[in-house]
Amino acid sequence: MAIVFVGIDLAKNVFAVHGVDNHGKPALVRPSVPRAKLHALIASLPPCTIGMEACSGAHHWARLFVALGHRVRLMAPKFVAPYRLSGKRGKTDAADAAAICEAMQRPAMRFVPLKSAEQQALLTLHRVRQGFIEQRTALINRMRGLLAEFGIVLPLKASTVRLQAGAALEDLPGAANLAIGDCLSELHRLDERIAQYDRHLAAQARDDARARQLMQLRGIGETTATALVASVGNAHE
Repeated sequence: MAIVFVGIDLAKNVFAVHGVDNHGKPALVRPSVPRAKLHALIASLPPCTIGMEACSGAHHWARLFVALGHRVRLMAPKFVAPYRLSGKRGKTDAADAAAICEAMQRPAMRFVPLKSAEQQALLTLHRVRQGFIEQRTALINRMRGLLAEFGIVLPLKASTVRLQAGAALEDLPGAANLAIGDCLSELHRLDERIAQYDRHLAAQARDDARARQLMQLRGIGETTATALVASVGNAHE
């Protein structure tokens, strides 16, 4: 019995696999496949269409399955949800795999383009950089709140907080002087890390023809251009 569609419910350690033939009848039902055995299982199948939700690890598995000769379709979880929550099945990993298998066969289904390893590496730079920026913003707000306890009210502008917090150190009691001094030191470290990531992204933008083309448009700089290049999937299927 030929398997033509396979739905995989992704997880960290144990996966559920549901395959159907060209009549839509179950031909491969594996509710519990260990992570170490998933690749071998899919490698044993003839070329077919594999569906997965576009969640953590999905692009990695998709690239592996494409290399085996399969066609891979990734879907946003919100588009799979109606099939998962239908009255026909309860909420289990095996039912989720069956729902994914059903959803990807719908002619109106919208799919997520596959990303290459290079694109995901570039996205990693953007996500870590954004995390550093959020840490820096939180640290600045924490400093403003702490200094306000000593009557030192600073504006929102980050550069002003840096200058005035440093100038106010001598007027703070010993423990507060230590705490705010450490905050300023951490702030400086975050500034350096963010600048380092900016340099990485600038180099990526210079080396990528698509990013250079995007930067010809008004308002698009190195950071935005590389984010767009990384976000639009184009891995070969």
